[in-house]
Amino acid sequence: MTLFVTLIYFVVCLLLIVLVLMQHGKGADIGVSLGGGASNTVFGARGAGTFLTRVTTGSAILFMILAFGLARCSTTTNENFLESTTPAPATEGPKEAAPPAPPASTTPGEAPSGFEAVEPPKPSAEPPAPPAPPEPPPAK
Repeated sequence: MTLFVTLIYFVVCLLLIVLVLMQHGKGADIGVSLGGGASNTVFGARGAGTFLTRVTTGSAILFMILAFGLARCSTTTNENFLESTTPAPATEGPKEAAPPAPPASTTPGEAPSGFEAVEPPKPSAEPPAPPAPPEPPPAK
């Protein structure tokens, strides 16, 4: 059922694109006064404006209804989709999880090798040295 609705959705999408491209813009009306109005006689004396507008409106409404319907029917996420499409390996029984490896210890002064926790440097017992006084300006 979802496949059928998806196919209708794509057909309506392509129809909507073609209908929008067939319509003329607001600035195209000046072509009628210069002799280009003969092309609109196929759709009647009023032109294709009302017919194409109605069909475009109907296909846009159908497009939105189908889009919301397909979104509502879709219950799989990326993770569920990947899990449901790949077959699960056959197992004979529950396996016990291996205990996690202890983190590698680093010696002080050595750069950490991976994801170990890095402790901030500890403050020293000595107070910091006061800043040096500014130099006097040079004599003229």
